[in-house]
Amino acid sequence: MAAIALTGLTKDYPGGVRALDGLELDVADGEFFALLGPSGCGKTTILRTIAGLEEATAGTVVIGGDDVTRLPPGRRDVAMVFQDYALFPHMTVTDNVAYPLRIRKVPTAERRGRAAETAGQLGLTKQLDRRPGQLSGGQQQRVALARAMACHPRVFLFDEPLSNLDARMRLEARTFLKRLQRELAVTTVFVTHDQAEALALADRIAVLSDGRVRQVGTPTEVFRRPANTFVASFIGSTPMNLLPGTVTAGARVLVGDAALPAPVGEIAPGTPVVYGIRPEYLRLTPTAGEDTVTGEITVVENLGSTQLLTLEGPAGTVQVVVPEDSEAAPGAPLHVVPRADRALLYRPDGDGELLTNCPTPGGAAPGA
Repeated sequence: MAAIALTGLTKDYPGGVRALDGLELDVADGEFFALLGPSGCGKTTILRTIAGLEEATAGTVVIGGDDVTRLPPGRRDVAMVFQDYALFPHMTVTDNVAYPLRIRKVPTAERRGRAAETAGQLGLTKQLDRRPGQLSGGQQQRVALARAMACHPRVFLFDEPLSNLDARMRLEARTFLKRLQRELAVTTVFVTHDQAEALALADRIAVLSDGRVRQVGTPTEVFRRPANTFVASFIGSTPMNLLPGTVTAGARVLVGDAALPAPVGEIAPGTPVVYGIRPEYLRLTPTAGEDTVTGEITVVENLGSTQLLTLEGPAGTVQVVVPEDSEAAPGAPLHVVPRADRALLYRPDGDGELLTNCPTPGGAAPGA
């Protein structure tokens, strides 16, 4: 068993900088768990603290039921793959893969055999005698994975391992990595700032900001039902529209000059809220009505199979995803209607928490 439990984890740096603030996280045995957030949110610090490369100021790190908070990295039985892969340029693929076994004083013949076997599983048999400088970025990534796999760790830790790859290779590596993790069933913690990677790879995601966890859930949960406005604006290939509004009678929210249907529940009329609707859940309509957001197209972005339109109007700035063959041009008027079952309401102050009386929307999450 290699479940991970982080309890009250705090990390302070000199100068009064707090990178982690009493963080609580649990990763299940065999789970692919993503740490997602913007630069500086603390995700890499969490990874390095699990690995033992950073010492926690307070709190505990438990792996497989063992408190490893004060253990050195070599005694934690974890393997880490870094963003730049950290391969030894003067060593061959075989020697790079075998290096952790060499540190553990595994006999030469055994470690070279295990290195060759592991590298072969990742399609590197023909590259065993090459050095990193003779390999492509994707091959270097696989060498780093093979090195991590060779010592059969309890936990894999990945620090943005796909960020140095080009777009096409990143997609291929993503598919490969997910399949490999499923086959090995090793507990994996994966750090990324790319929400598409997190949605595609992870069993669960922790969204972080300022050293705090803002939400933990499955990719579908954090996409469909963001717990606060930070997560709502961070998750999704296009951010959620977050529009100031006021609850009115008849289960509606007044946004600009539009009375939009919304899950107001017991919220009293006159209460200020933030109305959240994803661009994918707005549909075009030829005429304006009381439940219609109207605006002038200011920007048209071609996304391939769809277009992303930015509107300016009484409701403010609104983005909508439309089919690729939609006739849209800057300066043209546009009318869109939100799907009422996809609307969410948030508090307009504090951390912008989701109002608890909003029902969970049904259906599937694009890209989840």
